Amino acid sequence: MPGQLEEIKGELATFGMGCFWAGDSLFGVLPGVIRTCVGYAGGIKESPAYKNMGDHTEVINIEYDPELVSYTHLLSLFWNNHEYSLTKKIKRQYMSLILYHDEEQKLQAEKSREQEQRKRGEIFVTEIQKFSKFYPAEDYHQKYRLQNHPWLVETLGFNTREILCESPLAAKLNGYIAGAGTLEQFERELPNLELNEKSVQYLTKYIIENQGSGLYC
Repeated sequence: MPGQLEEIKGELATFGMGCFWAGDSLFGVLPGVIRTCVGYAGGIKESPAYKNMGDHTEVINIEYDPELVSYTHLLSLFWNNHEYSLTKKIKRQYMSLILYHDEEQKLQAEKSREQEQRKRGEIFVTEIQKFSKFYPAEDYHQKYRLQNHPWLVETLGFNTREILCESPLAAKLNGYIAGAGTLEQFERELPNLELNEKSVQYLTKYIIENQGSGLYC
Protein backbone atom coordinates (compact mmCIF):
# COMPACT_ATOMS: atom_id res chain seq x y z
CA MET A 1 0.00 0.00 0.00
CA PRO A 2 1.23 3.59 -0.56
CA GLY A 3 1.96 4.34 3.10
CA GLN A 4 4.01 1.26 3.91
CA LEU A 5 7.77 1.35 4.50
CA GLU A 6 10.04 0.53 1.59
CA GLU A 7 13.41 -1.21 1.91
CA ILE A 8 15.40 1.14 -0.32
CA LYS A 9 18.77 2.29 0.95
CA GLY A 10 20.99 5.11 -0.30
CA GLU A 11 23.58 7.62 0.88
CA LEU A 12 22.96 10.37 3.41
CA ALA A 13 23.25 14.14 3.32
CA THR A 14 22.47 16.44 6.25
CA PHE A 15 21.85 20.18 5.95
CA GLY A 16 20.73 23.06 8.15
CA MET A 17 19.36 25.97 6.14
CA GLY A 18 16.92 27.78 8.39
CA CYS A 19 13.52 26.34 9.28
CA PHE A 20 13.54 22.62 8.42
CA TRP A 21 9.97 22.44 7.07
CA ALA A 22 10.99 24.18 3.84
CA GLY A 23 13.96 21.89 3.21
CA ASP A 24 11.79 18.84 3.84
CA SER A 25 9.51 19.89 0.98
CA LEU A 26 12.31 21.00 -1.33
CA PHE A 27 14.41 17.85 -1.16
CA GLY A 28 11.59 15.36 -0.68
CA VAL A 29 10.17 15.90 -4.15
CA LEU A 30 13.56 15.85 -5.89
CA PRO A 31 14.04 12.87 -8.25
CA GLY A 32 16.68 10.61 -6.76
CA VAL A 33 15.83 11.44 -3.15
CA ILE A 34 14.52 8.34 -1.39
CA ARG A 35 13.35 9.68 1.96
CA THR A 36 13.73 12.66 4.29
CA CYS A 37 13.42 13.32 8.01
CA VAL A 38 13.72 16.56 9.96
CA GLY A 39 15.44 16.80 13.30
CA TYR A 40 18.28 18.17 15.38
CA ALA A 41 22.02 17.71 14.97
CA GLY A 42 25.40 19.39 15.21
CA GLY A 43 25.58 19.75 18.99
CA ILE A 44 26.47 17.63 22.00
CA LYS A 45 23.29 17.89 24.08
CA GLU A 46 21.63 14.51 24.60
CA SER A 47 18.02 14.03 23.52
CA PRO A 48 17.27 17.57 22.27
CA ALA A 49 13.67 18.67 21.79
CA TYR A 50 12.14 21.61 19.93
CA LYS A 51 11.65 23.60 23.13
CA ASN A 52 14.97 22.47 24.61
CA MET A 53 17.35 22.19 21.66
CA GLY A 54 20.53 23.21 23.44
CA ASP A 55 23.43 23.59 20.99
CA HIS A 56 21.78 21.72 18.12
CA THR A 57 20.48 23.04 14.78
CA GLU A 58 17.32 22.29 12.84
CA VAL A 59 18.43 20.01 9.99
CA ILE A 60 17.02 17.95 7.17
CA ASN A 61 18.39 14.41 6.87
CA ILE A 62 18.25 13.25 3.26
CA GLU A 63 18.66 9.72 1.93
CA TYR A 64 19.40 9.72 -1.79
CA ASP A 65 20.45 7.49 -4.67
CA PRO A 66 23.80 8.84 -5.97
CA GLU A 67 23.15 7.20 -9.34
CA LEU A 68 20.12 9.45 -9.82
CA VAL A 69 21.11 12.66 -8.06
CA SER A 70 24.60 13.83 -7.11
CA TYR A 71 25.75 15.30 -3.82
CA THR A 72 26.92 18.29 -5.86
CA HIS A 73 23.34 18.89 -7.02
CA LEU A 74 22.07 18.65 -3.44
CA LEU A 75 24.67 21.25 -2.47
CA SER A 76 23.48 23.54 -5.26
CA LEU A 77 19.94 23.40 -3.87
CA PHE A 78 21.33 23.99 -0.39
CA TRP A 79 23.12 27.20 -1.40
CA ASN A 80 20.22 28.55 -3.41
CA ASN A 81 17.32 27.91 -1.05
CA HIS A 82 18.25 29.32 2.35
CA GLU A 83 15.40 31.10 4.06
CA TYR A 84 17.96 33.12 6.00
CA SER A 85 21.34 32.63 7.75
CA LEU A 86 23.56 32.15 4.69
CA THR A 87 25.50 35.41 5.00
CA LYS A 88 24.52 36.56 8.49
CA LYS A 89 24.91 34.69 11.75
CA ILE A 90 21.71 34.14 13.66
CA LYS A 91 20.89 31.85 16.55
CA ARG A 92 22.25 28.34 16.30
CA GLN A 93 18.80 26.80 15.86
CA TYR A 94 18.56 28.23 12.34
CA MET A 95 22.22 28.43 11.34
CA SER A 96 23.57 27.46 7.92
CA LEU A 97 25.19 24.07 8.44
CA ILE A 98 26.53 21.18 6.38
CA LEU A 99 27.20 17.95 8.26
CA TYR A 100 29.36 15.70 6.10
CA HIS A 101 29.19 11.91 6.31
CA ASP A 102 32.59 11.14 4.76
CA GLU A 103 35.72 12.88 3.52
CA GLU A 104 34.46 13.09 -0.05
CA GLN A 105 31.39 15.02 1.10
CA LYS A 106 33.63 17.31 3.16
CA LEU A 107 35.81 18.12 0.15
CA GLN A 108 32.82 18.69 -2.10
CA ALA A 109 31.13 20.93 0.48
CA GLU A 110 34.25 23.05 0.99
CA LYS A 111 34.85 23.36 -2.74
CA SER A 112 31.25 24.32 -3.44
CA ARG A 113 31.28 26.94 -0.67
CA GLU A 114 34.38 28.55 -2.18
CA GLN A 115 32.87 28.52 -5.66
CA GLU A 116 29.54 29.99 -4.54
CA GLN A 117 31.20 32.74 -2.49
CA ARG A 118 33.42 33.68 -5.41
CA LYS A 119 30.48 33.69 -7.84
CA ARG A 120 28.32 35.89 -5.61
CA GLY A 121 31.06 38.06 -4.16
CA GLU A 122 29.79 37.34 -0.65
CA ILE A 123 31.13 35.61 2.45
CA PHE A 124 28.99 32.82 3.85
CA VAL A 125 28.72 32.00 7.55
CA THR A 126 27.97 28.35 6.73
CA GLU A 127 29.72 25.87 9.02
CA ILE A 128 30.94 22.52 7.67
CA GLN A 129 31.24 19.86 10.37
CA LYS A 130 31.51 16.10 10.66
CA PHE A 131 28.15 14.39 11.21
CA SER A 132 27.87 12.67 14.57
CA LYS A 133 24.26 11.99 15.56
CA PHE A 134 20.81 12.87 14.28
CA TYR A 135 17.79 13.20 16.57
CA PRO A 136 14.43 13.04 14.73
CA ALA A 137 12.14 15.94 15.58
CA GLU A 138 8.73 15.51 17.16
CA ASP A 139 5.91 13.90 15.17
CA TYR A 140 4.17 17.16 14.26
CA HIS A 141 7.31 18.48 12.50
CA GLN A 142 7.62 15.51 10.14
CA LYS A 143 6.22 16.23 6.67
CA TYR A 144 4.65 19.34 8.14
CA ARG A 145 3.07 20.54 4.89
CA LEU A 146 1.53 17.13 4.27
CA GLN A 147 0.18 16.92 7.82
CA ASN A 148 -1.79 20.09 7.15
CA HIS A 149 -4.00 17.82 5.01
CA PRO A 150 -5.30 15.25 7.54
CA TRP A 151 -7.69 13.60 5.07
CA LEU A 152 -4.80 12.67 2.80
CA VAL A 153 -2.59 11.59 5.70
CA GLU A 154 -5.32 9.28 7.01
CA THR A 155 -6.19 7.94 3.56
CA LEU A 156 -2.58 6.97 2.84
CA GLY A 157 -1.82 5.62 6.31
CA PHE A 158 0.90 8.12 7.21
CA ASN A 159 -0.04 7.86 10.88
CA THR A 160 3.30 7.53 12.71
CA ARG A 161 6.59 9.41 12.78
CA GLU A 162 8.35 6.27 11.58
CA ILE A 163 6.22 6.09 8.45
CA LEU A 164 6.48 9.83 7.79
CA CYS A 165 10.28 9.60 7.98
CA GLU A 166 10.72 6.28 6.19
CA SER A 167 8.15 6.40 3.40
CA PRO A 168 9.48 7.63 0.04
CA LEU A 169 5.89 8.45 -0.94
CA ALA A 170 5.42 10.69 2.10
CA ALA A 171 8.58 12.61 1.15
CA LYS A 172 7.35 13.13 -2.41
CA LEU A 173 3.80 14.13 -1.52
CA ASN A 174 4.99 16.54 1.17
CA GLY A 175 6.96 18.34 -1.54
CA TYR A 176 4.23 18.24 -4.14
CA ILE A 177 1.49 19.54 -1.87
CA ALA A 178 3.75 22.46 -0.86
CA GLY A 179 4.28 23.41 -4.50
CA ALA A 180 7.92 22.30 -4.64
CA GLY A 181 7.29 20.00 -7.61
CA THR A 182 5.57 20.78 -10.88
CA LEU A 183 2.31 19.29 -12.12
CA GLU A 184 4.19 17.89 -15.10
CA GLN A 185 6.62 16.05 -12.82
CA PHE A 186 3.74 14.73 -10.72
CA GLU A 187 1.94 13.41 -13.80
CA ARG A 188 5.12 11.67 -15.01
CA GLU A 189 5.56 9.95 -11.67
CA LEU A 190 1.91 9.00 -11.18
CA PRO A 191 2.17 5.46 -12.63
CA ASN A 192 4.64 4.55 -9.86
CA LEU A 193 2.82 6.23 -6.95
CA GLU A 194 -0.13 3.83 -6.60
CA LEU A 195 -2.59 6.57 -5.67
CA ASN A 196 -6.35 6.30 -6.03
CA GLU A 197 -8.23 8.75 -8.23
CA LYS A 198 -9.58 10.84 -5.38
CA SER A 199 -6.09 11.31 -3.90
CA VAL A 200 -4.74 12.29 -7.33
CA GLN A 201 -7.48 14.91 -7.76
CA TYR A 202 -6.84 16.28 -4.28
CA LEU A 203 -3.09 16.55 -4.82
CA THR A 204 -3.48 18.07 -8.27
CA LYS A 205 -5.61 20.87 -6.84
CA TYR A 206 -2.97 21.86 -4.30
CA ILE A 207 0.00 21.42 -6.63
CA ILE A 208 -1.61 23.98 -8.94
CA GLU A 209 -2.63 26.32 -6.11
CA ASN A 210 0.76 26.29 -4.36
CA GLN A 211 3.04 26.37 -7.39
CA GLY A 212 5.52 29.22 -7.05
CA SER A 213 4.21 30.31 -3.65
CA GLY A 214 7.58 29.76 -1.98
CA LEU A 215 8.74 27.23 0.58
CA TYR A 216 9.38 29.55 3.48
CA CYS A 217 8.13 28.68 6.96
